[in-house]
Amino acid sequence: MSLTGESGTGIALWRRVADSIEQAIADGTYARDTRLPGETEIAELHRVNRHTVRRALAALAERGLVRAERGSGTYVEAPRIAYPLRSRTRFSEIVGAGGLDASGKLLDSSIESAPRDLAKRLGLKTGAALLRIDALRLADKIPVCVGTTWLDAERFEDGGRVYEKLRSTTKLLAHFGVRDYCREWTNITAAIADATDAARLDLALGRPVLVADSLDAEPDGRPLLTTRARFAAERVQFVIENQ
Repeated sequence: MSLTGESGTGIALWRRVADSIEQAIADGTYARDTRLPGETEIAELHRVNRHTVRRALAALAERGLVRAERGSGTYVEAPRIAYPLRSRTRFSEIVGAGGLDASGKLLDSSIESAPRDLAKRLGLKTGAALLRIDALRLADKIPVCVGTTWLDAERFEDGGRVYEKLRSTTKLLAHFGVRDYCREWTNITAAIADATDAARLDLALGRPVLVADSLDAEPDGRPLLTTRARFAAERVQFVIENQ
């Protein structure tokens, strides 16, 4: 029997290797975000050559089950969180709907002067005081996104302290009497995580992030807050829902 050809059952060897690894992922032998054995070890286990192993791993990567990190190895890809983009986008609700535990952590808060673009977006004067909140959001203790949010500092006085206590933007707004708000728009782009975001998201340098710039407003259309969120691209899948 050829090591790189077909098996006696007519199934290509690389596919048999891929199926075996997929089953090991499914039954928890290889947990999410853990490194798979090296190519040589896999080849010896399945009695095939490394070319066959590479083809099997490539097939699994195409299906989103594993990812290769240069100089490090091949890792089991964690299932992506389906993240709907809708008029009411709430991180805790979205993550909770998937059976995961949502949590947040304040990274930093500060007061800064509004540049022209943010001031226009929030309906404020250029140079107005903005409350800036940098927060990390997690699902089952796995970092999912780093978000930078700007609000009117005068209206949300001491909002950083409130967020640190409540760990939720929705709860922060409710604390100040805002019971409902809607997503006005979201713009999505792709980028490579910088060193700071990579460390916070527990990503290898060079990994991609999905950048979501958004504006939320009160039901009457009054601008409320604007956010730039950087999502670990390998952990979320944005779902565009028709309104």
